[in-house]
Amino acid sequence: MDELSEPPYTIAEVKQLTGFSERTVTAMFENEPGVLIYEVKRPRKRASYRTIRIPRHVYARVIRRYTVG
Repeated sequence: MDELSEPPYTIAEVKQLTGFSERTVTAMFENEPGVLIYEVKRPRKRASYRTIRIPRHVYARVIRRYTVG
């Protein structure tokens, strides 16, 4: 199946798949090539908003790298 036809994972979905915390999943994927990040910078005193989507091929690549054996 084509990589672009498969919907990317959310942080919550990867958290569910791996059992890792949201913080750990974010740290594992936020600087990974191919990850989609949409961020809205807000004026001061308002929180910024960031959405991260992890394409399935990127998820597979990272999981292979962290898997022992």
